[in-house]
Amino acid sequence: MSLIIIIEDNLPNARLADKVLSRAGHQVVLAQDGEAGLMKVMEMHPDLVLVDLGLPDMDGQTVVALLRQQTELDHIPILAFTAWPEHAAQEMARAYGCDGVIIKPIDTRTFADEVGAYLSTKAVP
Repeated sequence: MSLIIIIEDNLPNARLADKVLSRAGHQVVLAQDGEAGLMKVMEMHPDLVLVDLGLPDMDGQTVVALLRQQTELDHIPILAFTAWPEHAAQEMARAYGCDGVIIKPIDTRTFADEVGAYLSTKAVP
């Protein structure tokens, strides 16, 4: 079982992602803003982080940049979790330092596998 932190301010989106990932056997922790998400990631050292790029207190770029400054978190895949158009999301995620992008709305039939692909390729600390 992997620990996944989802930093997402839209509660229905967060709950749906939680439900799908939990059914796939993952432990999921939700954070509704960037500050709470940063604290949880630094505390819990999850196996993967999903970050919405538009959070109420800080943007996704700031969250990712702050996480990437922590060398003990280098091995953790960080995915942009966004409703932006895919091409723009890919460019922004790359510029922000994300390992990939998952576009919302999610497809509940493939979402767990999409996330799992990033879990299976992560570096071991």
